[in-house]
Amino acid sequence: MDERFREDPSPFGAHLGFRMADWREDFARFEMEIAPHHGNRYGVPHGGAYATLLDAAMGHAGCWTGDPEVKQVAFTLSLNVQYLSLPTGKRLIVEARRTGGGRATYFADGEVRDETGALIAKGSGVFRYRRQAG
Repeated sequence: MDERFREDPSPFGAHLGFRMADWREDFARFEMEIAPHHGNRYGVPHGGAYATLLDAAMGHAGCWTGDPEVKQVAFTLSLNVQYLSLPTGKRLIVEARRTGGGRATYFADGEVRDETGALIAKGSGVFRYRRQAG
């Protein structure tokens, strides 16, 4: 990944401990080491952690500008998550792709896997570009 485009996580993303691993046109990849504070009452990562990773990666997948000085942001209109299995690894990897859209909104799909390659969750979303001030 070209380091000029790497962004620090949001405050919530930093709290969860995820990081941007790759970002380019129509694609984003985020990773997170599974930690005890991600656990639900059964001791496995809470579904909200998967949803947050998907939301962040899919949101970024549609906001690439190709210029590190020009930022584009979007907000989530709709987020759907399908929980498929439990991780056996120690790291979650989310890859997301912009799949279509136009000037105001876009669509994205994403997958959560662990480092063993097991598919943990899938998601889709609709996002709206935020107008830049000025």
